[in-house]
Amino acid sequence: MKSFDPKSLPVPQLHEYLLGTVAPRPIAWVSTMDDNGNPNLAPFSFFNIFGSNPATLIFSPSRRVRDNSTKDTLRNADLIKECVINICSWETVNQMVLSSADFGSDINEFEKAGLTPLKSEIVKPYRVAEAIAQFECKVQQIISTGEHGGAGQLVICEVVYVHLQDHIIDEQTGKIDPHKVDGIGRLGGLWYTRAKEGLFVVPNPKPTAGIDHLPESIKHSSVLSGSDLAALAMSPNMDQAVKPFSLALHLDVKKLIEQNEISEAWKILKI
Repeated sequence: MKSFDPKSLPVPQLHEYLLGTVAPRPIAWVSTMDDNGNPNLAPFSFFNIFGSNPATLIFSPSRRVRDNSTKDTLRNADLIKECVINICSWETVNQMVLSSADFGSDINEFEKAGLTPLKSEIVKPYRVAEAIAQFECKVQQIISTGEHGGAGQLVICEVVYVHLQDHIIDEQTGKIDPHKVDGIGRLGGLWYTRAKEGLFVVPNPKPTAGIDHLPESIKHSSVLSGSDLAALAMSPNMDQAVKPFSLALHLDVKKLIEQNEISEAWKILKI
C-alpha cells in the first residue's frame, strides 16, 4: 500500500488520485447568469445533496489547478446569488461534456451544446429543458477552502423550486425509477459511468445483523469473502442450522451471492 502526506505531492498528482478514487460522483449541470443577463452553463462533479429540510445542494467550482483562476459560474453565483442545478442523463451526456469547454465569458453554452433554455419560475438563470431534473436554487453561502489552485469553493444552495421530467417517475409507485433516470457519474481522467448498466439492490440491515452472528462453518470459510459474509449476514435466515463446510458447497454459495441470489444461497446452506 502506498501511503503519503497529501501536502508532499504535486497538486495535479493528488488531484488525479482523489478524483480517480472518490468516484463515481454525481454531476451538477449548473446554469447561472451574469449581471447583464448573459447565460452560462457548466458541469461540476464536486457535488451532492446535503439535506432535504431545507433542500440543500452543494457544488464546488474549484479554482483551476493550472493557473489558480476562477470560473464564470462561481463569479455569477456570487454576484446574482441564484442558479439552476440541472441533472444530466445518458441521453445528454455529450452535450453536458461539450458545455464544459473553456469558452469565453461572452459565449452562450446553451447554443454551443444545442440545448434549449427554459425560463425558470423563481430564479433568473435558465433551466436546461433537456435535463431530467432541474432545481431552481438560491445561493445561501459560498465557503472557500483555500486561495490556491485546486481549492474548493463550496456553493451552498437552497432549492426553491423543483422540475422533474414525467417519464422518470413510476406511475404506480410515484417514486423515481433509476432505470428511467439513466444517470451518469464522473470518475477520474476522461472516465464516466452509466448507472443504469450497474444497478443492483442491497437490503437495509436489521439491528440483529452482523457477521459475528453467522455460524462458525460460514464465518471461517476459506472461500467466502468479507463482502460475501456481509451479504449473508443481512439475511433473516441466520438462525438456521447449516451444513458443514465443503469446498464445492461454498463455491456454489459464492456464485449465488455474486448473482445477488442470497435467499437461494441460504437454501443450499441450511440442513
